[in-house]
Amino acid sequence: MATDRKTSDKSNEMTAILISDEVTNGLTSSHPIVALESTLISHGLPAPDNLEVAKDTEKIIRENGGIPATIAVIEGKIRIGLTNNELELLATSDSVEKLSRNNLATAIAKNMTGATTVAATMICARRAGISIFATGGIGGVHRNWQESFDISADLSELMRTPLTIVCSGAKSILDLPATMEYLETIGVPIIGLGTNELPAFFSSKSGIELKQTVNDSKEAAAIIHERRNLELEGGEIIAVPPPEDTTLPPSAVRPWIEAALNNAQNKNIKGSKITPFVLDQLHALSNGQTLKTNISLIKNNAKIATQIAKDLLNKNM
Repeated sequence: MATDRKTSDKSNEMTAILISDEVTNGLTSSHPIVALESTLISHGLPAPDNLEVAKDTEKIIRENGGIPATIAVIEGKIRIGLTNNELELLATSDSVEKLSRNNLATAIAKNMTGATTVAATMICARRAGISIFATGGIGGVHRNWQESFDISADLSELMRTPLTIVCSGAKSILDLPATMEYLETIGVPIIGLGTNELPAFFSSKSGIELKQTVNDSKEAAAIIHERRNLELEGGEIIAVPPPEDTTLPPSAVRPWIEAALNNAQNKNIKGSKITPFVLDQLHALSNGQTLKTNISLIKNNAKIATQIAKDLLNKNM
């Protein structure tokens, strides 16, 4: 929680992972730890909400008995658990790279500073020994993927890395049916917590049925526990609808998304720049409603992830 931090240096010949004392103590004492990505801070939310949400989310995890582990690369070092100064750097700097599996090593080798996407956060969290990760929504299969082959590295990382992601589904600007099919093909389960329908990020309903559901965090932890016992490769998604007081009807969100995507096409915005551009457009088109929902679900997912982390520790004892 302090702005200055001593770190434990877990390093090998190539890569240094600097873990804050708070997270290190949590790992050694079997305390529930929840990983948090940093692209939400640098590329996902507008200022000043980005820094405020980052701090509030960490506070929520602590208030619910967990330890937050926000992850980023700072000057070529993987940081697990950030200081307030590092959070502010990510929130205010214009030179923060967006890191995924393909460029994580480059950022480290070149002493760069970068925010970790879902995929990169999973890699770093796994190396640190953290098994639960909370975020807003994962990446997925983009619309018109048949022409662009634009499929988020988040999905392939879920196939590789045994880590649990608590989120509100994939971002609704994506091709959700194709994303579901892809995840099923690669063997990644999507488990609805308190819902039998895939959340559509801003909306609790997508029209896509979930084949696996749980009623509470204890049931979710039991499934995760058995998946690890079976030594199944890859991770799993615990899909949580946005809170009822901020969820938006699909009929309202759909035209905003279409308008935002058309604006992106007209401006020739492609690749990794599409998602932040479209989210910013949605904020404007909805008069701030989508941003309110986004912030609400991020905080709610962090709270639920903390409870799952606690229940999973109990299962493993």
